[in-house]
Amino acid sequence: MQQEERGSRKVKKGIVVSNKMQKTVVVKVERTFAHPQYGKIVTRGKKYYAHNESGDLQIGDEVKIMETRPLSKLKRWRVVA
Repeated sequence: MQQEERGSRKVKKGIVVSNKMQKTVVVKVERTFAHPQYGKIVTRGKKYYAHNESGDLQIGDEVKIMETRPLSKLKRWRVVA
């Protein structure tokens, strides 16, 4: 029986903005894009709840998060590095 290749999971890079929960951090991921009509470069951000098993991250740390199975109502990401 051969092991089938799993689909590639999304990876995002962001900054920890909250670490007040147990084994969970909130990571803000910012993206930049050109406005479709005016062409100005615009920055937008989104917050993701990510699972952090070690619990050693501090606010301001830059981390990578990877998509994973649903771990709770809001957590669908886990900290990679």
